[in-house]
Amino acid sequence: MSGAKLLLVEDDPALSELLVYRFQNEGYDIRATPDGDDALILASEDTPDLVVLDWMIEGTSGIEVCRRLRRDKTTAHVPIIMLTAREAEDDRIRGLETGADDYLTKPFSPRELLARVAAVMRRVRPALAGEMIAVGDIALDPAAHKVTRLGQELQVGPTEYRLLQYLMESPGRVFSRGQLLDNVWGTSSEIELRTVDVHIRRLRKAIAVEGAADPIRTVRSAGYSLEAV
Repeated sequence: MSGAKLLLVEDDPALSELLVYRFQNEGYDIRATPDGDDALILASEDTPDLVVLDWMIEGTSGIEVCRRLRRDKTTAHVPIIMLTAREAEDDRIRGLETGADDYLTKPFSPRELLARVAAVMRRVRPALAGEMIAVGDIALDPAAHKVTRLGQELQVGPTEYRLLQYLMESPGRVFSRGQLLDNVWGTSSEIELRTVDVHIRRLRKAIAVEGAADPIRTVRSAGYSLEAV
């Protein structure tokens, strides 16, 4: 799962340190905080691919952090796995109804958490698991770093490849230029927003095949999406 961005929100220092170590060994790019308010800031600054969220944390509670992440359009799609010492069925149901994708009660095995995170990531971000992804007549093989359309291999530049992969992981979803810049180029990038438009034009040209429609949709004043055509 190399390259997946993970946000860990856990206020037990020993457990947090152990999980950070284990996830880093698995190739995750992990950030950790014990505080719910800090977690919301971190998630807004750099959208994670998945959040591991303890229920009982400092500051804003885990259940409220989950609720706010689901309400924010930039993080509404991010998978959340909740950790808690609460074993009551009502608490588990409340966590899931608030928006958690999975629920793990303490004490738990770090191996089980790793397995659950990997399973969720395979479901929502198949490219991060090295699996082929396809949208309409376009197929992307992250293991071979190859893009094909209607059986024809396409020559796609490295930046356009990352842009295409990101769009293909959420087909039909409209991303703003800022979101694309943060997630494809990185939040530390000083590239201007209009650079995204240049690379979208290059990507359109790279994936154009005679007789096939343009799968990239421009949404005025909103951004871009990739559609199955």
